[in-house]
Parts: sequence; structure tokens; C-alpha cells
Amino acid sequence: MIPLPTFCLRGVLSSLIIALGLFGCTSAREPYSRDDARGAEIPGFANVRKPLDGEVGLFAKKRVPRTPSPLRHKYLAISGGGAGGAFSVGALKAWSQRGDRPTFDVVSGVSTGALIAPFAFLGPDYDDTLEHLYTSGVAEDLLQRRPIISGLLGESLYYQKPLMNMVEQHVTQEVLDRIAVEYRKGRDLFVLTTNLDTQRGMLWDMGAIAASSRPDALNLFRNVLVASASIPGAFPAVKIIATIDGRTISELHSDGAPSSQIVTVPEAMLSDTNVSLPAVIRGADMYFLINNTLMPEFSVTSNSTVPVVTRAYASLVKSQTRQSLYAAYEYCRRTGVNFHMAVIDAPVPYNFSQPFGNVYMRAVFKIGYDRMEQGRIWRQKPIFTPGVP
Repeated sequence: MIPLPTFCLRGVLSSLIIALGLFGCTSAREPYSRDDARGAEIPGFANVRKPLDGEVGLFAKKRVPRTPSPLRHKYLAISGGGAGGAFSVGALKAWSQRGDRPTFDVVSGVSTGALIAPFAFLGPDYDDTLEHLYTSGVAEDLLQRRPIISGLLGESLYYQKPLMNMVEQHVTQEVLDRIAVEYRKGRDLFVLTTNLDTQRGMLWDMGAIAASSRPDALNLFRNVLVASASIPGAFPAVKIIATIDGRTISELHSDGAPSSQIVTVPEAMLSDTNVSLPAVIRGADMYFLINNTLMPEFSVTSNSTVPVVTRAYASLVKSQTRQSLYAAYEYCRRTGVNFHMAVIDAPVPYNFSQPFGNVYMRAVFKIGYDRMEQGRIWRQKPIFTPGVP
């Protein structure tokens, strides 16, 4: 998600300091080993997730599209960025209204992008839902601070319930069923979380979960979305139950962004020039909606703890995202895939005391909408200076 707001960082830093003296006050977890983690599966859901840094062979077993299309393969990757997700929402809405928005073969999402991805996958029918979530002001209610003691000594500074309630209200059984229908046509939807125990990004096959027809599929689907969008420390990590050799373990999953701001292809494929690619990949179009401002933004920084940490974290997110885009661009260049990148390319004032402030969210929504409507949103190379098409 976006760089943690100043008051979040102040709270997190305070938590870390106090935790040094009070570590152990939180409830203990049942231990399990690294070998257990390698073989753990979600009960009843075989092969619905893979480590992002896994061997290429793990992903090569993925089914081929069941309904071949004469059109070029289309891939949409939606990044993290918190309130900046309104940029993608504006771009998608204008794309629909322009009349040339593709039906994407693959959609992936990280963090705020994970919340957008299921609706982007289902197409223009859900544009109004996304616009409501990202521009009506309902996002301002997501941050409900815990009492100071329970926040510092418990799981997080803020309650998870508002985010879970929002996901439960809008990610319904009907949404799950529609995703299952599209999955059976050969389309794919992926979401990234970070497994905090293993320090690995986990790529979840959300279409396979939806199409499983299991009664607990909706609950798992929602939990993965909430985990991917949960800022560590600010929101609780999500416990996901897995099994290994008949034994139950509890994994902790959180924001996908620390693992990667975007999901393109498995990490091993980015550098492996010997991977045999399906014919459908060559000549495909890969679209990246980046919900952050990646250009350098000058600001004289106060030499005190919170401003320095805030500024450094913002720089880290920009650098991490740029490097991921450089890697994706090189992969596209090498494999004959067409690269299309859109970023927030104008400075927008951001109030750190209102991390989901509606003024900011409506402003970046308008940038995405206007750039798409005017036909000047896409960059064909990872260039991050303002005003460069």
C-alpha cells in the first residue's frame, strides 16, 4: 500500500520501542518447521497457491486456456498503493466508457490492487462498485484505532473489522460464482500475499478457489483479499489454516506489497531465457496500472525520526516498484510481449493525517479517468518523469 501515514509510522515506531520491553504479551502461536511450511496445503483446496519465487516447473503445470481466442492475450497487473488505487479505478471506468477495454485473460492484484482485481476481472458491470468504494468517502471509515494499550501490545494499531466488513459486503457469493464461470473459460485471477513466517510472496489462484464449489471457498477468497491489503503493524495479519501430514498449522499472511508491488510472471521466469513460452504469450499485451507516483518528489525533510522514516519508506516503495517494472519491461522485450504502463504522473497533495482522505482519492481518480479518456495514459517504456507519454 502507500507509504504509511505519519501517525501510523509514529504508532508503529512507538509499538516497536515498547515491545522491546513487553515482548511476549501477545498470544503464542503453535510452532511449525520450515519443512512443514514447504509442504503445507489449504485443506480442501489443492494447488491454489504457489510461492512467487518458486521454480518455473511449479507454474508450468498451470492449465492452458480452455477457450482459445483469436485475439492477442491481454494481461492486467494492478499494483499496491492504498488510496492511490482510485487512479486505477478511474482509468478502468474511462476505458469502459471509451468502448475498447479488453476482456483480460489474466488479472493480478497486490494490496489495494487485490481489492480492485476481482471487479476489474469481471469487467465494466462493476465499475460503479469500484467508484463507490474509492471515491464516495467510505474508505475514510477503514481506520478505527484500537485503545492505545491493546494497540501497542496486541495484533495491530487498528481494527481489522471495518476492512473485513467492506470486503464481505461487496465480495458476495454472486461475485464468486461469476469469477468461477470466467475461470472455467480459461481466464485467470491472481492475488499476492506475504507469508510472514516464510518471508515469501504467495501467489493465490483466486479463480481456482472460486471454482472449487466448496462451501468455505468464499471465506478463503475474502481472507486472501484482506490479507493482501493489510498494512503490517497497522492492520492485523490474517491467519490462514493449512495442513501438513494430517496436522493443522496456522500461517500468518499480510500485505502482498513487501514481496512485490506488482505481479507479472513468476520470478524465475523473469531471468530464465530458456523457458519455453506458450505461443499465446508472444505478441500479447501486458498492462500495468501503478497506483503510486514514481517520479522523484522534492521536499526538504525535517531531521527527526518520523519524517525521516516516512521519507525513506516512500523512497523504498518507489525504488521497489521501479525495479519491478524494469524487470517486467526486460521480460516483455525479450519475449515479444507489448509493454504498457500507467502511473500517477502528477503531484497530488496528500494529507498524512487522512490516509484514505476522499479529496486525495477523487483527485487521483480524475487523473486516471482523464488520462485514459484522452488516450495518453500508456507509456511503452518504464520512464518515470512527469509528462512523458
